[in-house]
Amino acid sequence: MLSTPKFLAASLMLICAFFIVDKGQAQDPIFSQFYANPLYLNPAMAGTQKCPRGILNYRNQWPALSGNFVTTSASYDQYVEAVSGGLGFYVMNDNAGRGTLNSFSINAIYSYQLTISDKVSMQAGFQAAYFQRSLDWSRLTFGDQIDPRRGFIYQTQDTPRGGNVDNVDFSAGAVIFSETFYGGLAVHHLFEPNESLIVAEAPLERRYTVHAGANIPIKKDIRGETDASISPNILYQRQFDFEQINIGLYAQKGPLILGTWYRFGDAMIILVGVETDRFKVGYSYDLTTSRLTTQTMGSHEISFALNFNCAPTKKKFRAIKCPAF
Repeated sequence: MLSTPKFLAASLMLICAFFIVDKGQAQDPIFSQFYANPLYLNPAMAGTQKCPRGILNYRNQWPALSGNFVTTSASYDQYVEAVSGGLGFYVMNDNAGRGTLNSFSINAIYSYQLTISDKVSMQAGFQAAYFQRSLDWSRLTFGDQIDPRRGFIYQTQDTPRGGNVDNVDFSAGAVIFSETFYGGLAVHHLFEPNESLIVAEAPLERRYTVHAGANIPIKKDIRGETDASISPNILYQRQFDFEQINIGLYAQKGPLILGTWYRFGDAMIILVGVETDRFKVGYSYDLTTSRLTTQTMGSHEISFALNFNCAPTKKKFRAIKCPAF
């Protein structure tokens, strides 16, 4: 008989093949360090920091399975006074099933900041992207290949399909914030571009994101600057029938940040990070709480950000004081 891990891996690949290839209802990659990948979270986050920044993100989801997901991204954004807003760029690559399905995108963002009152500002962002999808049919496994005793030994009778597809995509978002509170809304894949690798039409379903939180100082140093703080947060995402609710809390003391999130029905996320004026680095682990808990080894995620020197600005600019991770 097939071992349990191999059976789960095979089942996962079959499920992925069914939803991604036949129905076109795959969900976007997710990151557990939501604010460590701000441009992916919400286009309105481009240029919301005082200084230019570059960010690298790496996520390995379910590494114990042969059908794991590895997602990487690299981004850069800054406020540009000449265009009265923020400019951002990021590239992302998502590899599912060790090369079975690969997705790559290049994204460009423009955001504009508007002062609502003395204490409240709003930033709106618009994103344009070019993406590619590719499927290696030879890496898929099917039920007719399985022998009850010897495992995968037969050739499938399924007709090979797959190949490559590319298209353009557009997204938008907005963030409202003050010194203490922030909240945002983003809609990705506004026009639901076709991403089908096999059938005539398979729209990339819209992804809706709502996020909000607060940054509450609990201790200040002798200069009056915050030395310790807590930050409660909530994040909701929906894409087609996939729905996700996350609640979390960050605690910061000097450069050290600890955090925890609970993703309802799926995972508990534990995070540790270090943030200075020049850089930040974070590691998080998703402890799976669903039925796959003993087989997946959770998910590992690493983020690194580097802040560059700031050029003085003549116009008034407000940075969002949101979590680093």
